[in-house]
Parts: sequence; C-alpha cells; structure tokens
Amino acid sequence: MTFKLEGPVLEGALVRLEPLDPCHTEDLAVAAEEDRGSYAFTWVPRADEVGQYIDAQLARAATGKLAPYAQVSVASGRAIGATSFWEPRSWRTDDQLDAIEVGFTWLASSAQGTGINAEAKLLLFRHAFEEWGVARVDLKTDARNARSRAAIAGVGARFEGVLRNWSRSWAPGEDDRLRDSAIYSITAGEWPERRKKLEERVARRAGARATPTVLS
Repeated sequence: MTFKLEGPVLEGALVRLEPLDPCHTEDLAVAAEEDRGSYAFTWVPRADEVGQYIDAQLARAATGKLAPYAQVSVASGRAIGATSFWEPRSWRTDDQLDAIEVGFTWLASSAQGTGINAEAKLLLFRHAFEEWGVARVDLKTDARNARSRAAIAGVGARFEGVLRNWSRSWAPGEDDRLRDSAIYSITAGEWPERRKKLEERVARRAGARATPTVLS
C-alpha cells in the first residue's frame, strides 16, 4: 500500500480548514483583492484568476502530492485564504509518511495578525504529527521575505538554513528568476512543546475575540 495524501476538514476556534473547492471561488476572489502590500514575495491570484488557481491546485492534488485547503473564518463563515499540505516524503516504507511540507499559504490582509495563521498551523501540525505520525514538518519561503520568515519562526519552526537558487521566484517581475529559499522545520521530538505554546497563543486570541467590550 502507498500512503495517500488526503486532508480532512480541520476545525478550530478561529479558523476551519476545508478541502479547497470551486465553492470557495467567490470568497477567495474578495479576499485576494484586499490590501496586497504584504504579497511582495508570495504569489496570490487576482480576483479573476482565482478559478484557474483552484483548478491548478486541484490538478496538483490529483497527483497525490498536494492537499489544498481554504482557510475559512469561523466568525464570518467566509473563505479568507488558502494553505496546503504538500511534498509528502516516505523514506522507510511506502505506507508510512515520514515528512510533509506546509505551504501555498496566504491570507487576506484583514485576517493577518488575528491568530488565524497560528491556529491554522496548529491544526495542520497536529494532524501531521498525531494522525500521520511524521518525523518532521517543514516550511520554506523566499529568503528575502522578512515578514513570512518572522511568521514561520513565530509558530515555532526552527531555521535550518538557506538553499540557494532552490526554486522559482514568485516576486512580481521575476518570472524568469530563481530564488534562495529559507528552510524551517519542526520535528516530532519538538512537537509537544511547540503544540503547548501554539495552543496558549490561540487560546489568548480566541478568548480576546469572545470577550465583549464593556463601555463605561
């Protein structure tokens, strides 16, 4: 038997990760057209490209190398971004997943800094380590992307180094260029501590959202 990469619905207090579907097109088109200033090194589709973007992600999913998600705000019920499991690696046996990457991640500007990214990572990491039993989860970003690198470090991933000319650049105007990629990871041995810190961080965010404002 060969391991089959499939991503179930993952439910949190702030965000619900739903397998990406054409039904998310309208919401993601709106999300993608909010302030795009944070997307300098990340390719995020324009509104009129979202349908093609979803089709491309589903085509990748059909190869067994990607499990794409829509990030859905629990508060609004609307899709406000996307993320994925991808690059599954099995080194010891075909039916045991040893490592997975979390990538293809973006959020609408209004969802950034709200705790949604932290909880989405908690849900993805927890599933990878505790359901699939992976030895490591890795994440990578353009080495120039200070904002993304800070966010990755902020969810507990450890910086491993920069791989030069590692993949294509997604920065505007750099279609013909390769980028240096900063690599981060969390290992199975580190996961219990990282999980505790992420759960505490998400609980603070969820509690702050649930607490009503008292006017005096």
